[in-house]
Amino acid sequence: MTGTASEHSRRAFSRRLFAGSAVAAVGGAALISATQSSEAAPTAPALAAGVRRAGKGGEVRRMKIYAEKLPDGQMGYGLEKGKATIPGPLIELVEGDTLHIEFENTMDVAASLHPHGVDYDTANDGTKMNRSHVEPGGTRTYTWRTHAPGRRKDGTWRPGSAGYWHYHDHVVGTDHGTGGIRNGLYGPMIVRREGDILPDEGKQFTIVFNDMLTNNRKKGPDFKATVGDRVEIIMITHGEYYHTFHVHGHRWADNRTGLLTGPDDPSPVIDNKITGPADSFGFQMIAGEGVGAGAWMYHCHVQSHSDMGMAGLLLIAKPDGTVPGHDPHH
Repeated sequence: MTGTASEHSRRAFSRRLFAGSAVAAVGGAALISATQSSEAAPTAPALAAGVRRAGKGGEVRRMKIYAEKLPDGQMGYGLEKGKATIPGPLIELVEGDTLHIEFENTMDVAASLHPHGVDYDTANDGTKMNRSHVEPGGTRTYTWRTHAPGRRKDGTWRPGSAGYWHYHDHVVGTDHGTGGIRNGLYGPMIVRREGDILPDEGKQFTIVFNDMLTNNRKKGPDFKATVGDRVEIIMITHGEYYHTFHVHGHRWADNRTGLLTGPDDPSPVIDNKITGPADSFGFQMIAGEGVGAGAWMYHCHVQSHSDMGMAGLLLIAKPDGTVPGHDPHH
């Protein structure tokens, strides 16, 4: 951005960065097994006892999601009425799972659920174009399927569904859901591969860079972990602009999981990644590994964006709970 265009963009650009930590559940049971699967066959050397892995896929899951208007004029998805959040609840699946989502629209405008990364037909697309949206006060069940990788009949390789994905409205405001996305109707979704390493309980953090033409310039939220925790970041971008996502003091592999599979894994190791509208990715890292406890910044490295508040802190504490050098009032 240069010259007059740059100044115009700086005046127009005002973002809200929403983040949350959630464990998706259906009927009170976690979608991902909390125990190590004896059927998993990791290619990397054996990990220490106690490392959790994703269980076997192929389950039929059911859940209910509500779309609600929030008191401040925003909108959100929630697992219960009156408890909508921005972003919406984290949905977790394993390749081979099928998910039936009963979606209730409690708002006075039409809304929908549209997924990225999973399998669905036009009746489950979540758009007005194929009449798969939900009118005010209505209910609809969306069915999303996942699959494991495998060889096609022509001999080529079909990738599986595993990845860090997201879902969002595709109806509010325009037929592309621009109003819904600007106001908070989006959420994270992870599809695991059987045997994938899982993060520590309560250490999944969703960060959304959502630039919107508003006057709200809230600072990004802070997240808390302890040195040695296995932390998982789910990163999503919405809006009109490209961003970069950077974490101070920590790195990850630029691949499906953020983890290297061994010494010969060719995946580049990065600490900064370009991300555009509707992009999503994720990774795991060990909190404070090699750098220790402290207040570690994460932010967009487009300088004008971070200057306007697109930044937050990953607060990594020592075992005694203290974060060296952190002034919460700064």
